[in-house]
Amino acid sequence: MNVEIIGLWAGSVWNALNEANGTLGVKGLKKATKLKEKEIYAALGWLAREGKLNIEEAENDIIVALV
Repeated sequence: MNVEIIGLWAGSVWNALNEANGTLGVKGLKKATKLKEKEIYAALGWLAREGKLNIEEAENDIIVALV
């Protein structure tokens, strides 16, 4: 795994969130992007570091929203 691949995953996650009106759970992101859970979390870290996400814990999921 390298930075370029994580950047591609981050682009996939951002596009999925954008198409879903800005908010999805991790489960929804897995379905929308076809990425593995660890790949989604790497992408979320990338996007969070860039200040592009709000992340909240829900009862059975983590909810991610575009800023």
